[in-house]
Amino acid sequence: MSTVEQRLERAVLDLVEARGPGKSICPSEAARAVGEDGWRDLMEPARAVARELAAQGRVVVTSGDRVLSPSDEWHGPIRIRHP
Repeated sequence: MSTVEQRLERAVLDLVEARGPGKSICPSEAARAVGEDGWRDLMEPARAVARELAAQGRVVVTSGDRVLSPSDEWHGPIRIRHP
């Protein structure tokens, strides 16, 4: 895992923890925390980190009210929350 991916992982986990149970974050929040002005370039890596964390059972990724499988193809906006 690259340094950027490690920083994104930490940002996702910290933000989810700070938000609390029953609430979610957008991957852009982690991208902004790590990339500041260049955050848009980190959107795909942030989504990839969310996918890996979901595969590990450390977060749940949703689209609307639907929980997404880490092995499925994702389209559109996603949210990340505690499992």
